[in-house]
Amino acid sequence: MNRVEKRPLRLFRNELCSVSYRLEKHATWLTESLSYSLVYLARGSFSFTAPDCSGKLVPNTFLLVNPATSAKYLARNASLLSLELSPALVIDCAARTRLAGASSSVTFRAGETLSDRTISRVAADLIHEISEVERGHEAAIAALVEQLVIHVLRHYSILKRTDALEFSRVGLIDRRLRRAVELMLAQLDEELSLKDLAAASCLSQFHFARLFKKATGFTPHAYLAALRTTTAQRLLAETDLSITEISLRVGFASPSHFAKAFRQTTGLSPRAFRAAIVHPVGLKS
Repeated sequence: MNRVEKRPLRLFRNELCSVSYRLEKHATWLTESLSYSLVYLARGSFSFTAPDCSGKLVPNTFLLVNPATSAKYLARNASLLSLELSPALVIDCAARTRLAGASSSVTFRAGETLSDRTISRVAADLIHEISEVERGHEAAIAALVEQLVIHVLRHYSILKRTDALEFSRVGLIDRRLRRAVELMLAQLDEELSLKDLAAASCLSQFHFARLFKKATGFTPHAYLAALRTTTAQRLLAETDLSITEISLRVGFASPSHFAKAFRQTTGLSPRAFRAAIVHPVGLKS
């Protein structure tokens, strides 16, 4: 992997989304997340490869990615805006705007190069807010992200009601798997076996593993790894805990192992991720 820590990067994060703006001379990285994603290319060249599709973005086009999708990205002389949207944010926007019920599943129109004047306008405003960091930028970014989510829900999503899902701290989850996910969240710092997770859901290991993969797109332990990365990002952004302490809290035996796993998933070292965070004006910079 390229030494992406040297990328010029601005990163805004709250409990519902993260927004990053970066300039990439030549970089390749992999991504797999529990969140929905939108990648917008302002200028340069950007290509993507996922299990069922591949393509290229040209300036002022964007790509949508659903949760649990593995993708490889290649950027050259690129100015990129990337959004990670939590399932909680997407479902809440759908429910509040009456586009769908709170128990509906949402699937983005993924794997295509898309062009939309509204998305381009909102993306330009987001780039300005995250680059200039003026007073009130947190509220402005949150409002712009919500506007973008509602537009995507209206024009680029499939919404289906299902009684098999219920809302949890990580968004919609199959009700049969909720106890296993809660166990993961409660014991991120511990080694959890497939037997432990299956027992929490009152299922055999075989049926639990099949159901989990079908429902989430992840194996149980890949899902656990994604939860650990998401939690680590929150701790890096919102606390002053040392990287060593964070690595222990999310289940890594050493900071070096944590840094390697974090870099493979996010494209950044924990230190570079923390340094890129945009803080409220007048507070920690």
